[in-house]
Amino acid sequence: MYAMIVAGGTNDPKKAFRSHVRAEVVKIFITVVLFVLALALFQSASWLWLILGFAVATLAYWFSLLAI
Repeated sequence: MYAMIVAGGTNDPKKAFRSHVRAEVVKIFITVVLFVLALALFQSASWLWLILGFAVATLAYWFSLLAI
């Protein structure tokens, strides 16, 4: 979704920045909605472990980028 929003491409820095911010807000919103949906559909899932697993996976991704 992020790529679809930003893919418009523009030479105006203000418009490019706004599209990146908009795409980031949409990405965070979709992430939160999917977490709520997952916890609603899978009531046996522990919200703590779901959020913790997401955080660990995200940190691992960013730390791996530092190694490159």
